[in-house]
Amino acid sequence: MKTCTFVTGNPNKVIEVTAILGDTIPIRTLALDLPEIQGSLEEIARDKCRRATQIVDGPVIVEDSALEFYAMNSLPGPYIKYFLEALGNDGLNKLLAPYEDKSADAVCTFAYSSGPDHVPIVFQGRLHGTIVPARGPPVFGWEPIFEHQGETLAEMAHEKKNNLSHRYQALCKFREWLAHSTIDQDPSTRGE
Repeated sequence: MKTCTFVTGNPNKVIEVTAILGDTIPIRTLALDLPEIQGSLEEIARDKCRRATQIVDGPVIVEDSALEFYAMNSLPGPYIKYFLEALGNDGLNKLLAPYEDKSADAVCTFAYSSGPDHVPIVFQGRLHGTIVPARGPPVFGWEPIFEHQGETLAEMAHEKKNNLSHRYQALCKFREWLAHSTIDQDPSTRGE
């Protein structure tokens, strides 16, 4: 099986993806600074994947994470990275202060393409939770404020998180697709 390039500069994502995928597909990582379009989670992931395949000229997976607040009609959504950089976890909590509903979904969208002439395929996972004051190590973005079943993602043991997270759910779909497909994709998905 041909090595697939996981395009990310985030070492925490590399650790999780490697742990979840195991030896399903050989992965190498490459940090690329790809511009992000505005749009839906799927549109953003597909666009990043198309750009990455042009650079890598081979199989690529890209990932985009989102945090959707129910009270704010799914914002900040795919723009969570910029909200987090500007406001921090405390500021994200303050955004929800006026609202009774603190529920949120953590969403992970992976896009895979076997090369520049192939349409990216999207795999998405979603985890429901609640936004809470930060608990746990502040190592991985907004994980200290996202609580699922009594624990924030930051408080969870890696093994537990890697068996239920939004990233895990998306990668399970990718792994299942790989098991039933050829790495070169069906010819009907070629081009656009």
